[in-house]
Amino acid sequence: MRIYADNAATTKMSRAAIDAMVDCMESHYGNPSSLYELGQEAKERLEQARAEIAAVIHAEPGEIYFTSGGSEADNQAIRSGAAIGKKTGKRHIISTAFEHHAVLHTLKKLEEEGFEITLLPVHEDGLVRVEELEAAIRDDTCLVTIMFANNEIGTIQPIRELGAVCKARGVLFHTDAVQAVGHLPIDVKDCNIDLLSSSAHKFHGPKGVGFLYARKGVRLTNLIEGGAQEKGKRAGTENLAGAAGMAAALREVAGHMTENAAHMSALRDRLIAGLAEIPHSALNGDAKKRLPGNVNFCFEGIEGESLLLLLDERGICASSGSACTSGSLDPSHVLLAIGRVHDVAHGSLRLTIGEDATEEEIDYIVRNVREVVEYLRGFSPVWRDLTSGKTPFIL
Repeated sequence: MRIYADNAATTKMSRAAIDAMVDCMESHYGNPSSLYELGQEAKERLEQARAEIAAVIHAEPGEIYFTSGGSEADNQAIRSGAAIGKKTGKRHIISTAFEHHAVLHTLKKLEEEGFEITLLPVHEDGLVRVEELEAAIRDDTCLVTIMFANNEIGTIQPIRELGAVCKARGVLFHTDAVQAVGHLPIDVKDCNIDLLSSSAHKFHGPKGVGFLYARKGVRLTNLIEGGAQEKGKRAGTENLAGAAGMAAALREVAGHMTENAAHMSALRDRLIAGLAEIPHSALNGDAKKRLPGNVNFCFEGIEGESLLLLLDERGICASSGSACTSGSLDPSHVLLAIGRVHDVAHGSLRLTIGEDATEEEIDYIVRNVREVVEYLRGFSPVWRDLTSGKTPFIL
């Protein structure tokens, strides 16, 4: 049995996305910027994809800009907000301590350029407090960037309330919604979102394409100079096949979002209950205010990399955190942000199930995680010190 439980890293492309891409490659291969009929047919297909994506998040088609993925969209959104603020002398940006590195590294660069960055604390439940954001906003705050749902522990932030605070204070609000789009209902107008980032491969679309939503009136700063594509805000011949595949995948998951969420949430809770029976383990983040398919646990006395390798031998594909930092030996900054100590954070496991998961697979995961954790603890000097009383348990 092989079970893919790392959907937060990437998802399998849907047949709808593949078919849409093949159709573009075979029948709509013209350059959308060309004036002849073949080019204009490609242009129409591109605008169709733009409109389909906009409809899912309740935006206008002209507010959708195609990018190479979530990281590019994050970079452009944050740099745009910073540039807007700089023009009026506002150089303060607010974010959180557990954002994706596409956000945190961009903020670090801006800090080197003279911006002041405030990172809000993330509490043990993995949730940002609205009142703490309100207290952190200053007269010179130009941008707030807080992720919709965390990519490691899956906690869903109170985006509507956070957006309302930003709107009331006249501050631009950006959300990295890479993990949320296609899995949670999103209304950018209702949530007072000014800028939103997304990536196709997180909802069964192709890799290498994403989109940035920018509310009408928010002036974007170019990251790539050249042609006039994307209303002059993102140069380069458009990835039409990628955009069409992304739109097809998003349209499909949006059409089944309610039933998919119910199915995955039930299996998620079954998985949480099973893993919680393992002694000295702990769920990371709130048990209910989390993505339907996300389960993140820490197991005291083991090392996460060994756990992953042994689970892989048993046919289970999982991770210990973000795929973008999977080669790092450092503990997850997300887990440290919610208060996990280094030794415990090193023993983390992220399981992110998909719409096609079954109870049989969940039970197989629980059984094998339990066996592997017990096996690893059997020769762990850390576990020996814990059980002998030399070192006190944390979990």
